[in-house]
Amino acid sequence: MDPHKLLLSHVTTERTTRLLEDNNEYVFKVARVANKFQIKGAVEKAFKVKVDSVRTMVVQGKLKRMGRNEGKRPTWKKAIVRLKSGESISIFENV
Repeated sequence: MDPHKLLLSHVTTERTTRLLEDNNEYVFKVARVANKFQIKGAVEKAFKVKVDSVRTMVVQGKLKRMGRNEGKRPTWKKAIVRLKSGESISIFENV
């Protein structure tokens, strides 16, 4: 599968910035059908780095209200990718 279809976006929060600084881990929003092996291959192919480990989780969508109308945000999948020591993704260094 194409890496650009598996890796949907990079997640940037205070927690993900701390993960990057402390553990050399990057957080991505990925396709729901992707497994750990596909995510590892996609990151290695897209950014030309060596991946040490991948952790995945499904983030449940939250219920939201706008007045008396109620809706649900979509459920999505998150992947935390740890790179081998000495490796980095230069695009996210200044984030």
